[in-house]
Amino acid sequence: MVVKRIVVLDYGSGNLRSAERALARAGGDVTVTADADAAMEADGLVVPGVGAFEACMTGLRSVRGERIIGRRLAGGRPVLGICVGMQILFARGVEHGVETEGCGEWPGTVERLDAPVLPHMGWNTVKAPADSVLFAGLDAATRFYFVHSYGVRDWELRPGDGFDEPLVTWAEHGVPFVAAVENGPLMATQFHPEKSGDAGAALLRNWLGTL
Repeated sequence: MVVKRIVVLDYGSGNLRSAERALARAGGDVTVTADADAAMEADGLVVPGVGAFEACMTGLRSVRGERIIGRRLAGGRPVLGICVGMQILFARGVEHGVETEGCGEWPGTVERLDAPVLPHMGWNTVKAPADSVLFAGLDAATRFYFVHSYGVRDWELRPGDGFDEPLVTWAEHGVPFVAAVENGPLMATQFHPEKSGDAGAALLRNWLGTL
């Protein structure tokens, strides 16, 4: 089996080493770096993220991460976003009344969840499409680890000429929200696969298998 070269993009978001270790255990040859050439040349790029949407976008722009993501996707090269690394792929985030422009790979708004208890912290199930690649081999009772107060509550992208509708996985905490997206070379999870034990390891192996 050919080992895939993975770059975890370092833009100051934190949580990098746990992602690095989980991807290495899943079989990847993993480097943590902000180097644009390495990020462009890797078989797969992982964009993690913890904290506030605005802070993550500021950090991402500081290493031209939004351009790296856009260039990779333009060439059909895989990108995986995790947690806030998924959120920043959407058009905008609204936190504490502050609206921040995201990468705009998908339309939609990241907003505060309407739930009696926030943050949404702990294990939860998801509802994945039957033909999902990320969740292949995982049953409906499988739980993943979430830590967030914000999410995408409305999926706005609709199929049009020339592209297939992305596969959207949902979860619920007070309200339904987007838990994962599979959109050709661009995939993302709101939960943390690197903190989700055997289930997260299986999902990462599934992603590596797509590269």
